[in-house]
Amino acid sequence: MDALKLEDLAQQLDLEYRGDASVEIFGIAKLSEAKPGELAFLFNSSYKSQLADCQASAVVLREADASACLQPVLISDQPRLTWAKVAALFDQTPKPNLKLHESAEISATATLGSDVTVGPNATIAAGARLDKGSVIGAGCFVGENSQIGEDTRIEPNVTIYHGVTIGKQCRIHSGAVIGADGFGFEFDKSVGKLIKIPQIYSVVIGDDVEIGAGTTIDRGALNDTVIGNGVKLDNQVQVGHGTLIGDNTAISGCTAIAGSTSIGRYCLIGGAVGIVDNITIADQVEITAMSLVSRSIKESGRYSSGTGLLPGKQWKRSIVGFSKLDEILKRLRRLESK
Repeated sequence: MDALKLEDLAQQLDLEYRGDASVEIFGIAKLSEAKPGELAFLFNSSYKSQLADCQASAVVLREADASACLQPVLISDQPRLTWAKVAALFDQTPKPNLKLHESAEISATATLGSDVTVGPNATIAAGARLDKGSVIGAGCFVGENSQIGEDTRIEPNVTIYHGVTIGKQCRIHSGAVIGADGFGFEFDKSVGKLIKIPQIYSVVIGDDVEIGAGTTIDRGALNDTVIGNGVKLDNQVQVGHGTLIGDNTAISGCTAIAGSTSIGRYCLIGGAVGIVDNITIADQVEITAMSLVSRSIKESGRYSSGTGLLPGKQWKRSIVGFSKLDEILKRLRRLESK
């Protein structure tokens, strides 16, 4: 795209600028690597010392840090939010071509709104509905009677099973699988094997949801799996059958959520977290990375589990001590009782 003058950026983002308003910005970069013509960002005052060597043409920072910067600046109370807005101006994601590719297989009973894009070798099954402005990437499969909302973008090679509902302005990245069977089996002693429990419900996804590459969201057995409005799921997240995720919750990569779990609104869940089945997590809960959530969380706040990083030999000794903790506590209670 063409360069943007600092003054024009400030006007578009409703920010104060200081310094040469005619400076031209061709792109963005991190503070320590930015070159002339690029806009950099100081997210944390702890890195203010990097401003002295910064080569960027301008910097986005807070008012309190402005005096330390020799370049022109944009003053922002939320530099990371400003980063998101500026990055959108330089986003090079290809625009949809509003065409139905000749190699796509589209059922005669599917319903397509205006300005829909369907890429090469995609399949749109019977009874499916693609609303206005939706984009179905190359190699995608949209199952029978599934619904894709307005301006939702499905990237290449996404699989959406039958009867799935996806809201407006969502984005689902490559390799995601929505609506596969949940993991439900019951052992039948009379025949000596596991019997499959049919997953007869589906997946309902709200508006403005982003689902990362390789993420899987299972359909429900006794109720729909529901993903609320504004939810953001990172890559390779597993959402078990019948799970509810509340509005505006964000979940980092490789987290696994077992079935029939209810997660509240505005939660932040770190990477590689494990969440057991049939529990409830309150609104505004933050769970740090690598935690195991083995019980319900009834109050908002920050929660962690697991053990901290230690040198290998010390960790082994600590684990031996941990295995004896129950015995130590019993001895302590006996001593206290005396």
